[in-house]
Amino acid sequence: MAALRGCYRYAMQALQNAPASPSASVLRRVFGWRRVKVAVVTCVIVSLMILPTWEASYRILIGRLLLVGALVLVAFGLFERWPARLPGWLARWALQVAAVAVAVPVGVFLAYSLTTMGDQPPWYLNEKRQTGFFFMSFLGLLATPWITVAALFGQIKDEARNQALAFELERSELERKALDARLRMLQARVEPHFLFNTLANVRELVVTGSPKAPAVLDNLIAYLRAAVPRLHEPEATLGQELDLVRAYLEVMHMRMPDRLRFAIEADETARPLACPPMAILTLAENAVRHGIDPAEEGGRIDVRARVEGTRCVVQVADTGVGPGRGDSGLGTGLTNLRERLALAYGQEATLELRAGEPRGAVAEIAFPARRPAA
Repeated sequence: MAALRGCYRYAMQALQNAPASPSASVLRRVFGWRRVKVAVVTCVIVSLMILPTWEASYRILIGRLLLVGALVLVAFGLFERWPARLPGWLARWALQVAAVAVAVPVGVFLAYSLTTMGDQPPWYLNEKRQTGFFFMSFLGLLATPWITVAALFGQIKDEARNQALAFELERSELERKALDARLRMLQARVEPHFLFNTLANVRELVVTGSPKAPAVLDNLIAYLRAAVPRLHEPEATLGQELDLVRAYLEVMHMRMPDRLRFAIEADETARPLACPPMAILTLAENAVRHGIDPAEEGGRIDVRARVEGTRCVVQVADTGVGPGRGDSGLGTGLTNLRERLALAYGQEATLELRAGEPRGAVAEIAFPARRPAA
């Protein structure tokens, strides 16, 4: 069996290395190793059943059976896909079983004719060889149809499993596309929310005639040139997001220099990690709008980023009025952000909002620490 398998591998490698052609593809399909192995094992078993009454060389016996087995494989593989269309009343599996049943006596006839060529009298006039012919045909007809049916059931099972895997892959791909579309929609909601809030701040300066308005507007334009393109990116680095937050807070500081102070700290190991676009900016904007703005004396915003094991933790703390005491729209941006994190990371990402000490609020997000996809 090991020698046969080696010869088979050599033949299959020769077919694979040969120029691609329909005939080579058909041969690889018809003489697949699993089919050849079943055929060889069946031939050996049948030969052992015939051997006690066999008087000639065993090589002749096994050679005849292997020839029959090869013809059976050809019949099974030929009608596996040909003809392309069958009448409604004829199932392909039934056609294959019938073809195999016909191939057995035909194969035995050819085997006897080839191995006794030139003998006198011809084998079909020799009583012992006639008996051997009928006995070999009988055993072949007894075994091969059942083996064929078993192979067909295995083939149907494999095809069903492959089809199920294909459906599962297609479903996963559709789910991924749906999640991507949902993320893009949520990011599109972030864009006008951020722009309108920022432009409203500039408008206040213009209406009040503040001399800081042109400088704030210049900084805002420079910031938007860098920020707006990233609204549609699937992810950015934490360092890029912190730079955007710094630019935003500088704009807000120019609008209220006496009421806003801020600091940004980040581990160097955290800056190259992937971060959802505009996630930290949403926390910073929320701290300004709902913490610092409503507070008469203003306050301070501290942004900290660090790596804890396999997670990246970003914290935005402010000393403003605290959660629940500011504008009624406090939860809009954070609700949107929580949904974006869930879509991007599932259960691996968290968003928490709690009261600060002695006052203010602390918003914290945690997500897997990994590099951006190439």
